[in-house]
Amino acid sequence: MVMPAVNERTRAAAPDEALWKRAVQLVGEAEEIWLACHVSPDGDALGSMLAFGQALRALGKRCGASFGEPFTVPYTLRFLPGQELLAEPGRVPDAPELMITFDAASLDRLGSLAGPAGRAAELIVVDHHASNAGFGTVPLVDPSAAATAVLAEELIDRLGVPLTRDIALGLYAGLASDTGSFKYGSTTPEVHDMAGRLLAAGVRPDAVGRELWDRAPFGYLRVLGGALDRARFEPDAVGGLGMVWTTISRADRAAEDVRFDQLEGVIDQLRRTDEAEVAVVCKETDDGRWYVSTRSKGRVDVGRACVELGGGGHRLAAAYTCDCAPATAIERLRALLTARRDAK
Repeated sequence: MVMPAVNERTRAAAPDEALWKRAVQLVGEAEEIWLACHVSPDGDALGSMLAFGQALRALGKRCGASFGEPFTVPYTLRFLPGQELLAEPGRVPDAPELMITFDAASLDRLGSLAGPAGRAAELIVVDHHASNAGFGTVPLVDPSAAATAVLAEELIDRLGVPLTRDIALGLYAGLASDTGSFKYGSTTPEVHDMAGRLLAAGVRPDAVGRELWDRAPFGYLRVLGGALDRARFEPDAVGGLGMVWTTISRADRAAEDVRFDQLEGVIDQLRRTDEAEVAVVCKETDDGRWYVSTRSKGRVDVGRACVELGGGGHRLAAAYTCDCAPATAIERLRALLTARRDAK
């Protein structure tokens, strides 16, 4: 979930009551509503959007949902209900009456849907990133929220739509994804309260957990094995805190018929390294660029480094895309992380 630079104004406050009331009013008055989430959607983006789309359908609203190219639902998210609402980006009106975005901190993150969003008569932005650029006519942005799904549930509740199993399933996928299955520091008592409501609506956590984290084609194991074999550990990197990194090329994936979106779990294996504070995986995309995914255990802000390199995200999980070779990408990232560490 790659986001642009931090906006201090947006970081400071959650949505006020007037914004919530305006969002409810706009939804109530709109005849047709289009939903969008960021490109290459993760569980929070797609889960929140599809959950909200089903809530709109329960209200009798005409609605559609989409995301920018590549318009392909990620392998791990194919279990989410509500996908009949999805429409190819080209079917989204050029200037919607009302558009609602999910988990996108800037128009750029909407890809080919940035244009329609920017021309929408009203644009409700539902997001939880501190790096949110402050766009839209109704910004429902709360950086203290553990996931965009938290804000989506709030809006669904304010619209008076009860939680069905299918709505709850999308919200739970978002909540579980962005809290790392409830093991990240963003997991609060309120997060568990929300999870309890979603379970009460019929969500099976074991089934969701299997879909999100515990399944993969056999070829993935071979790609993972190769990535771990190529892993490099640099104990002196990041001011002595240590960094571990590896690469996965298009050729590595092609040899085992593994899709790019099936590689999400690789970095979770690397970040287990006790001696390394930072873990990095450089993954070659289908168009030959390199997606550099980073994780920190808490003492290093990888988000700010990734912002400087053209990407962004969260303090402990961020990424950026580049056209240079992996060795160059790692060199640049290493220098930024070390410089920030030395500056303290």
